[in-house]
Amino acid sequence: MFRFILSKLLYLVPTFLGITIIAFSFPRLLAGDPVLLMAGERGVTPERHAQLTAQLGYDKNIVLQYFDFVGRLLHGDFGHSLVTKKPVLSEFLALFPATIELGLVAILLATLIGVPIGVLAAIKRGSWFDQISMTGALVGFSMPIFWWGLLLIIFFSGYLGWTPVSGRISLMYYFPNVTGFMLIDSLLSGQKGAFASALHYLILPSVVLATIPLAVIARQTRSAMLEVMGEDYVRTARAKGMPPRRVIAVHALRNAMIPVITTIGLQIGVLLAGAILTETIFSWPGIGKWMIDSISRRDYPAVQSGLLLIAGVVMVVNLLVDLTYGLINPRIRNK
Repeated sequence: MFRFILSKLLYLVPTFLGITIIAFSFPRLLAGDPVLLMAGERGVTPERHAQLTAQLGYDKNIVLQYFDFVGRLLHGDFGHSLVTKKPVLSEFLALFPATIELGLVAILLATLIGVPIGVLAAIKRGSWFDQISMTGALVGFSMPIFWWGLLLIIFFSGYLGWTPVSGRISLMYYFPNVTGFMLIDSLLSGQKGAFASALHYLILPSVVLATIPLAVIARQTRSAMLEVMGEDYVRTARAKGMPPRRVIAVHALRNAMIPVITTIGLQIGVLLAGAILTETIFSWPGIGKWMIDSISRRDYPAVQSGLLLIAGVVMVVNLLVDLTYGLINPRIRNK
């Protein structure tokens, strides 16, 4: 097991280096001068421009800039925003709970709905339920998030008036930001109706964000169940007269969940990517909207460090998924 964990950790080194190169290079592909952004375009003399360029380190060779960037990262320095002048790490940590809350609810919805649909579709293979559910999963997977989100806003918020369009909670509620998770903070506040309001605002964006993971999980569960149900041990359990529900729950589903767990873990990256569009559409104050705002403002440090931090979260989640996979299936860790 130790060798298995060590091998997974070693894979992170080249991955991290590749991510630092991408995070460092991407902001420099954006149009605009960060020095003018920092100082203001009006009244910036050539001398002042040169001074700020040297202060930010943009007068150095691009290779030296990269090594300076990596050196600061190794010391825990993610830079300061050119717009707000605040540390990028503190801004990220302040907004990250909102994205985590949205992502957790979305993956919970996707799992609780996707797994049962996949299991039933496999059991009723070829039936009308199988065909309709898998067609729906294909449509959900192909649905552009921005288009789907706007449709739901128009119908549920505009036409029916059931859900709010943007924000995290009604403005009539105010309480200290203890954990950063609105559902938890609303409960801790003790204010009547605060939790219901926070949940009300969370429903629509979480449904939009859960659509693609739900489709993937449903299809993966069906595929894994069909493969397992054809194994010898499942046929033997049926031949012994074991109840069908016990065969499915104990023998089939338990073994089919190994690839499904991996799929669920890999959907974290999809959730973070989808959160960028979802948070922008619903004005959800998380890292997705923060990244879009930083790109539009040409905020180099915020963009490159934000990309790196998001990638780091995805790497950690994938590592945990791999380790969990190894714990569930001993054959994997012995390879």
